[in-house]
Amino acid sequence: MTHEELILNIEKALQEIRPFLNSDGGDISLVSVEDEKHVKGRLEGACTGCSLSLSTMKAGVETTIKRYAPQIETVVNVA
Repeated sequence: MTHEELILNIEKALQEIRPFLNSDGGDISLVSVEDEKHVKGRLEGACTGCSLSLSTMKAGVETTIKRYAPQIETVVNVA
């Protein structure tokens, strides 16, 4: 998979999870992909200060991204 294809797959995953985040007043944006294995994202809106943001990143965002791009090892939230 090329870097461009990887980015497209990650964006597709974010599009899938985005409605759930939007329903709670939040959103997510892709910040970077490092070494084709590590994704940095930014939770936005109501998700920024939410006590469940870590759980959202791991259980929701990371799981969804890994379905579209199985080579991804980690997904982290950056401020």
